Amino acid sequence: MPRHAHRPDLLFTGSDWNFGTLSHAYDVIEAVAKEELRLDIYPVQMEVISSEQMLDAYSSIGMPLMYRHWSFGKHFLHHELHYRKGGRGLAYEIVINSDPCIVYLMEENTMALQALVTAHAAFGHNHFFKNNYLFRQWTDADAILGYLDFAKSYITRCEEKHGVAAVEAILDAAHALMDQGVFRYRRPPRLSSEKQREGLRERLEYEERSYNDLWRTLPRQADGSKAAAAENADLIAERKKALNLPEENLLYFLEKTSLILEPWQREVLRIVRVIAQYFYPQRQTQVMNEGCATFVHYTVMNALFDQGRIGEGAMLEILRNHSNVIFQPGFDDPRFSGINPYALGLDMMQDIKRIATEPTAEDRDWFPEIAGSGDWRTILLDAWANHRDESFIRQFLSPALIRKWRLFLLSDAANESFYSVASIHNERGYRKIRAALAQRYDIGTNNTDIQVVDVDLLGQRHLRLQHKVRDGIVLDGGSCEATLRHVQRLWGYEVSLQGIDAQTGATVYERSSSQLAQ
Repeated sequence: MPRHAHRPDLLFTGSDWNFGTLSHAYDVIEAVAKEELRLDIYPVQMEVISSEQMLDAYSSIGMPLMYRHWSFGKHFLHHELHYRKGGRGLAYEIVINSDPCIVYLMEENTMALQALVTAHAAFGHNHFFKNNYLFRQWTDADAILGYLDFAKSYITRCEEKHGVAAVEAILDAAHALMDQGVFRYRRPPRLSSEKQREGLRERLEYEERSYNDLWRTLPRQADGSKAAAAENADLIAERKKALNLPEENLLYFLEKTSLILEPWQREVLRIVRVIAQYFYPQRQTQVMNEGCATFVHYTVMNALFDQGRIGEGAMLEILRNHSNVIFQPGFDDPRFSGINPYALGLDMMQDIKRIATEPTAEDRDWFPEIAGSGDWRTILLDAWANHRDESFIRQFLSPALIRKWRLFLLSDAANESFYSVASIHNERGYRKIRAALAQRYDIGTNNTDIQVVDVDLLGQRHLRLQHKVRDGIVLDGGSCEATLRHVQRLWGYEVSLQGIDAQTGATVYERSSSQLAQ
């Protein structure tokens, strides 16, 4: 007989669940999470949804309140087709970075799986959302749901007033430029309260009533006009200073400066870039966020098993699901699609615990501040609060873990017909491998960097964009043309895009919207 069979203090004894069981399990998990890991979380709101509702959440980027757009329906059909054919599974849960933190559980989950995802999402992700500096600095957890409600109702009113096609045209361009619609280096304004949003509605309605179409009717000046020829470096510098150029947030610049957009169109751009900004920290912390949640659920579930609150059968199911989540296919496996953030994050956090409690001589040499300290909880809490993926890997990836993962560094020179091994498992190699892996997670250097560098609002209104080309990677022809088309749709006048080598400053390519086929 299993040692936990028919124990009266078990959280559950079968696969079925009800809301009473979920509530009791949550209370027990909360006590263990706070005692074992000292977690600090937002209040939790748990919702149980069907598989179709989960697919719907997939399609609208995981948000519970979202405006309508054709791309969401397209994504829904794509995910549904693969799910119905058995080509993919669904997430066990979705968690929203909000206050209260909203956790969506699949109704098809067994009770063991519900306990697992409660620990994973309601405590692991929740703690990370509340405490990590990027989320504290760049997102407003207490305002996002109210803002999404405003956005959904506002775009619905725009569709009723201006037509679905007109709204869809603006959304298409804004969505295409969404990655260029975030502030990377300065904090955006905080989301407004409900009272402020009501004032915003009144202001927009006033602007629409008093909108002046004069700018649209002004004639365009030729590039060779006297005004353009008379420009000098001092005037250009003064103009850039007045417009705060260069500007990294392309959607923000278009929203504030475009001469052709009506007030409602500017607000639609703002809605899209606010949503893009909301997800920006998640793109920078995937390894840490998923690693934190996985470490939390693994620690809590094992603690509950040791206390006799989870039976052996349920624990086997939990471990099977846990193993599926952290499975890392080999590079030659057809399922390989890169490094699994769940696996890497969990391994690094477990390695930190090992270094703090059972360090080797190598660990003491590489991590003198934490090796043997014994206080792994404080180390992890500090790491979760003060790091993103790039800095976390650069500081905490150990030689032992590099060997376990069999990592090495390849050199891929464009002028060579073969790869060469640049770094292996030695003192110098460990540091280069760690730095190279950390660099892969720095989205500031890996994402396309397009900035507004100049525009003459009083002349020909030619908008000049600049793309910083890194490692010789340029926009392909289709991407370059699509970018120019979408920006021109929102700007209304000529747009040019110049590729500049990030290291040398040399011009790599240059395209203009006037060169596009009409």
